[in-house]
Amino acid sequence: MMTKLMERYGIGMDGIRMEKKGKNKWKHGLLAAACLAALTAMPLGAAAAAEQPQGVVKEVSEEGITVTLATDKASYEAGEEIHYTLTIVNGKSLASVKGAEFTYSNTEGLLPASADGMPASFPDIPAGESVTLSGVLVGDETLLAQAGAENTGTAASADSGENTGTSAGREDQTGGNTKTGIIIGVAAAVILLLAVSVILILRKKSASGGNGKNAGKRKGGGNGKGGAAGALALLLALCMAGEVLPVQAADKDSVTLRPYVKFEYAGQEVMIRTVMEFSFSGEHWVVAPEDKAQNKQITCHDPSIFKDLDGVYYVLGTHITGGRSTNLYDWVSLDNVIRESYSLETRNEVRAWNEDSTSDAWFGYLWAPDIIYNESLGKYCVYLSANGDNWKSNIVMLTADYVTGPYEYAGSIVYGGFNADTFGETDAPQVLGTEQIPERYVTNGVDNKKWGDMWPNCIDPCVFYDGEGRLLMAYGSWSGGIFMLELDPETGLRDYSVNYEEDIHSDPYFGRKIAGGSYASGEGAYIQKIGDYYYLFISYGALEAAGGYNVRVFRSERPEGEYVDALGNSAYYDKYALNINQSVGVRLMGGYQWRHFNVGQVAQGHNSAFVDDDGRAYIVFHTRTTNGTEGHYVKVHQLFQNKEGWLVAAPYLTHGETLKGEGYSVSEVIGNYEVILHELEIDYKNLEAKQPGMITLKEDGSITGDYTGSFSLETGTPYITLVLNGVSYSGVALEMEIEGTVLKTMVFTALGKENQVTLWGSRVISDK
Repeated sequence: MMTKLMERYGIGMDGIRMEKKGKNKWKHGLLAAACLAALTAMPLGAAAAAEQPQGVVKEVSEEGITVTLATDKASYEAGEEIHYTLTIVNGKSLASVKGAEFTYSNTEGLLPASADGMPASFPDIPAGESVTLSGVLVGDETLLAQAGAENTGTAASADSGENTGTSAGREDQTGGNTKTGIIIGVAAAVILLLAVSVILILRKKSASGGNGKNAGKRKGGGNGKGGAAGALALLLALCMAGEVLPVQAADKDSVTLRPYVKFEYAGQEVMIRTVMEFSFSGEHWVVAPEDKAQNKQITCHDPSIFKDLDGVYYVLGTHITGGRSTNLYDWVSLDNVIRESYSLETRNEVRAWNEDSTSDAWFGYLWAPDIIYNESLGKYCVYLSANGDNWKSNIVMLTADYVTGPYEYAGSIVYGGFNADTFGETDAPQVLGTEQIPERYVTNGVDNKKWGDMWPNCIDPCVFYDGEGRLLMAYGSWSGGIFMLELDPETGLRDYSVNYEEDIHSDPYFGRKIAGGSYASGEGAYIQKIGDYYYLFISYGALEAAGGYNVRVFRSERPEGEYVDALGNSAYYDKYALNINQSVGVRLMGGYQWRHFNVGQVAQGHNSAFVDDDGRAYIVFHTRTTNGTEGHYVKVHQLFQNKEGWLVAAPYLTHGETLKGEGYSVSEVIGNYEVILHELEIDYKNLEAKQPGMITLKEDGSITGDYTGSFSLETGTPYITLVLNGVSYSGVALEMEIEGTVLKTMVFTALGKENQVTLWGSRVISDK
């Protein structure tokens, strides 16, 4: 009847008129709604009661999960079995329900009829599927005893003539229910009449100003007002009828439902009530075999990128490893070729200063080389970390006519870990103009284990030309921090004509301090100019899979700094801090796992970066996974600058994608997205990899799902701004090939303006 009335008077199920013609039709809609209120408030009567199902059914729903609890009958005799079912429907499209146990909060007087007569757990439920649990209960002895006593009392009352009184009592109860229904109906009518009056007044007022400047800003113009009035009336009617219209809310990680049913057993009211908690996990996306792609990977720790004159990309890495590629995603290993290019003489010269007790191979303590082509020398120059025990490390320079060698020793740039006995073996006397070790290197020295309080471990070089043609080298690791020295472009070695001050951020021998210090984690510094800024990349944490390794970015208008992050934090650490999860430095990514990844990716770090001939910028790093090993491989992601000039990394391995200068329209961007919010607080010790949530970008600019808010595109640019749960993220949108597949989709990468947290999104192209 309700549906027919709504159709007759032009009201849709959402309360909006289905037709616009007929100037009085909206009044009919109000009248229909009023009638509905009266009808739904009144007792249903015998005909409606006859339509009720034989059993008792209760359905509850929230966040796409629906649970229906049903009994096979509404009334049972003493000793009769109660058969009931619990049906759970996972209405989510991209999330599974995790299997779990649940409890019964109210089953007094009822017992399971058998060992499995009362199910108390449900299995995993994939997206769009359902499960049904069946149970059988019976009344316990107490309930049956009460039933027997009541039956005896009823028989005695019949003998004494009190049965008539009982019937009368039931009639009074029915009468009371009828009166209550009438009162509710009257109340509904009164409230509805008041609502109609208010709407009529408002309509009259709005009609007089309908041609004003705001008249055209509403969909449907004046005709929409009748629909709104009908919707309000219908809302009131449904509320008076005991119904509640659903309200859109943000999706949750879990939801608790409490379905229950009441029924009669042996003449007494009993209840079955459950408490069921549902938690969700992203539905794994199984890529079809024909859509899969396999890139050729190589193992190269701490990769330094270089593009040769012939257009081939090379990386060199720790333990004298390397590889080449023509496209940045398919790599060929060059480990043996590069190692064989080091002659025995070169190996011995590299080892002359170091003492390493842990290495079992000649290359085992040679770390993190950086390669550059020196035009003045006409040579490929490799700057290599020769790491030793107790900070006794140095950075050497090697030269070759080809990227792959053979390499020759050219000299050492800087030495660390010296004491009074070894001071003269370094170039420190030449730099400082004294044969006696200065006291500062003794007070904070290797002999008393305090070298790292002030001075760097001389490893992890990054050599680059700045905008003025100077050749600079950043280096250092943990302990004293990251320092910078000027090199002589003609020789590639240290420029001894440059002097440095002695203060908290500078030392006459080690040069300018640009970041870190006080044993705060930080290594693998790399500096690359992109656009108007020099960007300083540093890896926080320890390099193991469970070490929390992650890349942080700071920027400056000058290569010497001062470097700051998007929140204005300095790159310096003048006192110790456990900074792995700290909000200092823009973190490009943390541990994460897209729905189609079999394992998560973690401990991404010790990167290099470069700007290609076409102006595209890239970050090159090694990544580990959550597979339980320390295996790693090289990855290259494209870098972009958001509107504020901060770097954001593409969500997937680069595969020739191009940032569209003119951007996209809203219709090209909307849809369902997997999103990974790289929250700073991450359980890296247990290999946590952030799982994607789900949001929907809608045509009207709103965002719904696990996060709610809005988004906007800047016309004529690739810039996108998203507001999720009150936080604004600034980034770019583009089309990319989904990693590990041949499929393309729309993605975005953005940085939180208030929290400098990275946000990635990838539009869903399949529900499975």
